[in-house]
Amino acid sequence: MAIFLTENSRVIVQGMTGSEGMKHTARMLAAGTTVVGGVNPRKAGETVSVGSRDIPVFGTVADAVAATGADVSVLFVPPAHTKAAAIEAADAAIPLAVVITEGVPVHDTAEFRAYAEARGTRIIGPNCPGLISPGRSNAGIIPADITKAGRIGLVSKSGTLTYQLMHELRDIGFSTCVGIGGDPIVGTTHIDCLEAFENDPDTDAIVMIGEIGGDAEERAAAYIREHVSKPVVGYVAGFTAPEGKTMGHAGAIVSGSSGTAAAKKAALESVGVQIGQTPSETAQLMRRVLESALESQPV
Repeated sequence: MAIFLTENSRVIVQGMTGSEGMKHTARMLAAGTTVVGGVNPRKAGETVSVGSRDIPVFGTVADAVAATGADVSVLFVPPAHTKAAAIEAADAAIPLAVVITEGVPVHDTAEFRAYAEARGTRIIGPNCPGLISPGRSNAGIIPADITKAGRIGLVSKSGTLTYQLMHELRDIGFSTCVGIGGDPIVGTTHIDCLEAFENDPDTDAIVMIGEIGGDAEERAAAYIREHVSKPVVGYVAGFTAPEGKTMGHAGAIVSGSSGTAAAKKAALESVGVQIGQTPSETAQLMRRVLESALESQPV
């Protein structure tokens, strides 16, 4: 089992015919993802060859859903058009929309997130690498060949650190890895993923990666205290970040004592989450957690 994305997911790509859309559609197909169509109003009715596959292009998301039964859309759409594309996906009742685009205005994200939520569409992103259930499906830009299927769940603000932890724990493997994005407002949060992993019978432990800025990690700590029984290890990026300077992600900014890595680390450790000082140490902590769990099982 996996969360949000499985081998039965049927994926369309909004913006498939652009350079990034074509490149990553080919990679998703190579990873075994069932890509059933693309969306581009200017190329409706055409067929695009991607690798050895011919993929139909539809004029609207609604047309693509009606023709293919798609239940996931991956958005490679310029920032100025992202809000309209996400709203179109929600209007078509797509259950999961993965917004890869960076640089989306925060007020646009706030608007389409609320619109989608009211219509039952889960948004992942924006400014994210997407998600992968290794060996089953890949929706986004996460490299599929750096890990294997296993029983660890991973949720991360950082795409790069998603890849690093996947690689560091590649011999153990993952149920699903979700890159939620690092903007101030995102569609799917740490808490959403923690809840899903807690309820997934094929996830035994969780890696949670946060970073400076905002209070998402503190809120996740409060949720873990009340609702998560599975072991969680974590990493918080940004211990050496200077105050008042945005670091990489639009949401990664420290203002005064708010949103510091030290405060987030303290909050998570107070509810039993083991925090690594580096990504590699975080991976080692997960190994120890899993080894301890195996040793405690009855013979």
